[in-house]
Amino acid sequence: MADDQIKTLFGDTILTKVGEESEVTEKLQNKHIGVYFSAHWCSPCRIFTPKLTKTYQELKTKGQEFEVVFVSSDGDESSFNEYYGKMPWCALPFSDTERGHMLREKFDVRGIPALVIVNNKGEIVTTEGRKMISNDPNGLYYPWG
Repeated sequence: MADDQIKTLFGDTILTKVGEESEVTEKLQNKHIGVYFSAHWCSPCRIFTPKLTKTYQELKTKGQEFEVVFVSSDGDESSFNEYYGKMPWCALPFSDTERGHMLREKFDVRGIPALVIVNNKGEIVTTEGRKMISNDPNGLYYPWG
């Protein structure tokens, strides 16, 4: 059941850092997921991304079941590739604009950067992920719900 809900959110495949597509359930199964809405052209995004990266790496070091999925608001694939190249997590394929719009609507994203944390069933833990990361960069209160 949880796998179906995760697939509804993210589709069947997701980009990984090795530049390949991976099965969504294989990559996101049994994890809390940070849905990260961001763009290369956005100055506040470029400031927040290193903070999120630090917390992400800290949680991974601690063995926490956490993954981030980047949902781009970039206008072209070249900008997406350049920006995503600096991120250590997964991404929605740039070409999947329809799913990106669906996620923005589902989570009521009105501006970027935005970070929504969902559980392994796709249920919202918090829509204030950006604030949670800024206030708890070491992830002491993870999963912030």
